[in-house]
Amino acid sequence: MYYSTEYKSPIGILTPACDKSCECLIGLWVKGQKYYGGTIKEEFIRNDEIPLFHKTKDWLDRYFKGERPDPSEIPLAPEGSKFRQEVWKLLREIPYGSVTTYGDIAKKVATNMGRKSMSGQAIGGAVGHNPISIIIPCHRVVGSDGSLTGFASGIENKIKLLKLEGVDTSLFFIRKKGSAKGE
Repeated sequence: MYYSTEYKSPIGILTPACDKSCECLIGLWVKGQKYYGGTIKEEFIRNDEIPLFHKTKDWLDRYFKGERPDPSEIPLAPEGSKFRQEVWKLLREIPYGSVTTYGDIAKKVATNMGRKSMSGQAIGGAVGHNPISIIIPCHRVVGSDGSLTGFASGIENKIKLLKLEGVDTSLFFIRKKGSAKGE
């Protein structure tokens, strides 16, 4: 059993979700985004009274006001493979107002998993399937060539979030479709 609620944000309606324990957030998706609810195999039951959701909404209120709420305030339990969990753990280490590249994450994952190398495309897949948008900041990952790519709820929303955090987005560009260079 899974529960959800809705939150109106500057980037659209967000859907926070938790499992029956109601102790940890397992999802935070932008309505209509790619992979919406992808890790959940059952339907959500709407419940706006769960304390975790009140806490999450308060966190989001502060974030969208330009404050820097600590992500550790919200207990998280995203569902995914060991590999994806490793990538999502590294996403949480990207500081507010900063960006990193898929390639940099690939190097860290390779080191952490005892491998010589790791594909930037594999990292892109894990980043793209992040089930807890914003709090696990996948929007802070860019292509090594400076391209703004790979945000499941759209590049426009990625830009809005980066600008909210004070990132100078003029340093980046939007890649034309069909190019995998820089990932």
